[in-house]
Formats: sequence, C-alpha cells, structure tokens
Amino acid sequence: MKPLVLICSQDAEFYLFLSHILEVDGFVSEPAGGAKEALAKADEREFQAVVLDCGPTSLTGSAICARLKREPRTGGLPIIALIAPGAENQHLDLLKAGIDESFVRPMAPAKLLDYLRTRLALPKPGSNAIENNSWLSYGSLEMKLDAHRVCGNGHDIHLGPIEFNVLRHLLEAPGKVFSRDELIGGAWPANIHVGVRTVDVHISRLRRALEAASTGIVIRTVRSAGYSLEKLDG
Repeated sequence: MKPLVLICSQDAEFYLFLSHILEVDGFVSEPAGGAKEALAKADEREFQAVVLDCGPTSLTGSAICARLKREPRTGGLPIIALIAPGAENQHLDLLKAGIDESFVRPMAPAKLLDYLRTRLALPKPGSNAIENNSWLSYGSLEMKLDAHRVCGNGHDIHLGPIEFNVLRHLLEAPGKVFSRDELIGGAWPANIHVGVRTVDVHISRLRRALEAASTGIVIRTVRSAGYSLEKLDG
C-alpha cells in the first residue's frame, strides 16, 4: 500500500502541485483545509505524515500543528511545514507547536521526499522492478508512467500535472469520447471543485503541446459529449 500524506492547505494550486510531486514518487495524498477537517479525515483513513502549507497571509500553521500534536490519532505523525517566502517569522511558533521538520520555499522537492522516505523508513524509488503496463502509446505519442514522461516523435513534451493526467486518461482508450465529468474524475484530486471552463482551459493547453510537437495526434471535441484522442489522418 502506498504511503498516505495529508496536505493541509487552502490553496488548490499548491495542493495540486505538491500532490503531483508526491504521486510521482510513490505517495498518495488527501487535502484538508484546517485542523478540524484534518482530524475528521484522520478518523476515516490512516495517514503516515502531514504537510502544512504556511504562507505569509495565513497564521494558522502553528495552530494546526499544535492541535494535531495534542490528538492521540495524529500526535505521533511527522508534521512538516513548507514555509512560503515572507512567512519565515512563523518558524519559531512552529517549533513551539511541535513541528517535526520545516523547509523554506522555494526548495528542491527531493528534500521533502528524502525526509519522508527516511522518516517513514521507505525504500528509495527504483529499488523495485518497474511494474507492467508502465507505458501508454498511440501513434507517435508515448507516455512513460513511472518516469512521468511524455514523448512525441522522439521529443519530450513538457506537461503540467493536470495536462499529464488528462492525457493519460485519454490514452487509456484512444477514440473513446470522455465527458468532462469523466476527465475531472480521472485527472483532478477528489474533493476539489472543478468547473467546465477549467477543463476546457487544460484541454486547450494540451492541444497546443501536442501540436507543437507535431505528433499527428489531436483531441477532438464532440459537441455536448466531451473529448476524444484521435490520429490526425484517422
């Protein structure tokens, strides 16, 4: 079972970014907006660590940490603070609240990942054989899931975490029309509201990336139905 990390943040973009980094390294994550929601989720699932998003406009990081440390079900979990620029003055309050580790952003993601793996006594990624079905391909388009890499005509295509997940969903069944709700369910974390317009924006970005790489693969819009992945000459 993959280690489960609770991310306390009210910033959806930050959560998406961090959850993507954790997912690539073999973790799974759940979002929580504050201590109350974090404790409620701890009643439902068994977390291995907690990450706090500590920004300059929010002074709740130390309060959340102190609350979690007081509760038996979360008191033994390692709690890590990711401190945004301008919020460095929160460090002392976090230490008093019992924080286990803190990192000032920007930082190399490997620092957080290495800390989690060391603290949780987890093997380093790559120590096990690559699982089957680690590749998806369609025409000139190839996606290596374990390396989180996409290539078209032998050239790397750089995608954000949401575009990568949308493309992965489409690649699992080329030619099939996926509704926007299906894409939201497959590409976005649970419990995050995603509007129709947001899906369209990410589809547009993905289209531009595929076109720029001359893959010959297009995303077709099916009116009132959704999107499908198809070959340009198909």
